[in-house]
Amino acid sequence: MANILIIVGTESGNAQMCADHLSDNLPRLGHEIEVASDADAGSVDLSGRDVALVITSTHGDGELPDNIIPLADRLRGDAPDLSHLRYGVIALGDQTYQATFCKAGKDMDSLLGACGASKVGERLEIDACTQPLPDEEALNWAQEWVTML
Repeated sequence: MANILIIVGTESGNAQMCADHLSDNLPRLGHEIEVASDADAGSVDLSGRDVALVITSTHGDGELPDNIIPLADRLRGDAPDLSHLRYGVIALGDQTYQATFCKAGKDMDSLLGACGASKVGERLEIDACTQPLPDEEALNWAQEWVTML
């Protein structure tokens, strides 16, 4: 099974809640899970990783959470070769802000793809208006996602 690094970009805690729920449940399916959140999310080294799952909220005017900005800046600036990496994205947003709905997740998806990483499955976009507690929706998606690894 897979050794999955979950990278959390969070402001209000919803993305962290999703990561914690996945971290509690995916090992039951035989996967090893490591969660990088807070300051760790910005400094993760993806060079030795096979699988990463980004779970990020969007805040402000479509911005990345503060804790994941250093990683995004590094990907954008250094453009490392991530052709060895398979990844997925769970993006949290609020459809009330249509122009920026899930923009942080979309941005991370684009950055990883631009560095040569291979996306597994489709990005999950969770709307806070219809799903105020996104952890179960994230788990349902992730249980299907891991079968594609």
